[in-house]
Amino acid sequence: MVAGEVRAARKNAPPREDVLVAAMATIAERGLDGLTMAGLGRQVGMSSGHLLYYFRTKDELLLQTLEWSEAALGTRRRALLSRRGPARERLQAYVDLYVPEGARDPHWTLWLEVWNRSQNAGPGERDRQGAIEGAWHRDLVALLAEGISRGEFRPVDPDRFAARLRALLDGFSIQVAVGLPGIGRGDILEHVGEFLSEALTPGAGA
Repeated sequence: MVAGEVRAARKNAPPREDVLVAAMATIAERGLDGLTMAGLGRQVGMSSGHLLYYFRTKDELLLQTLEWSEAALGTRRRALLSRRGPARERLQAYVDLYVPEGARDPHWTLWLEVWNRSQNAGPGERDRQGAIEGAWHRDLVALLAEGISRGEFRPVDPDRFAARLRALLDGFSIQVAVGLPGIGRGDILEHVGEFLSEALTPGAGA
């Protein structure tokens, strides 16, 4: 691409967020198979070549779309967790936000695809993926520590418990996101609610 074409692409390109919004909308409507650079370019008025100039590869486009989606979820998560009220209620809100809405949930579809492609990702991309996971983990650790300090939760190691809880949520959520029969969002919330009551309620099982 010559210098003049680069300048024209930058001048005529829509805001980066518009491309990411269009990518996520396409995933929601048609799944990942329906997301192509050519098709996305038509939606936002750019050629596939211009898209590749900005994002370099489809892997990078997917990762940036996931980061954008996670930023929005992070804003919602922080608002939920900063509310006044029992830590247990805010923990339930965290779980509600974490669990997919159902089969082919677009955010989870994208998350699974990015992590599948991460087998061939470089250190920089892996660090960015780790940052996504780290934000969820840190917020959960802080909430658990608060609940423990206030006597709402049984004393546990917040970091270790958060790692186990997120592994449980991931395992259940993947089953729902890929559409395995026999388990739905309601089933996950029931299972996790029972687990949290048994594991965190002071004096439970004593």
